Amino acid sequence: MIIPVRCFSCGQVVAHNYEEFLKEIKDKKLKPTDVLDNLGVKKYCCRRMYISNVEVIDEIMKYN
Repeated sequence: MIIPVRCFSCGQVVAHNYEEFLKEIKDKKLKPTDVLDNLGVKKYCCRRMYISNVEVIDEIMKYN
């Protein structure tokens, strides 16, 4: 699923940092909590948007 542009709870824009979030987790092997702290994401509702997002589009496209 594509990450939503805004947080469902507070409405803050969250999509603009998602690529950097993924890159730092995969390349630098950092914990998600540390990456979110570095990006300045402080609200737990916004942090949830990053951590709970699952990329399933690659799996879905196999069956198209």
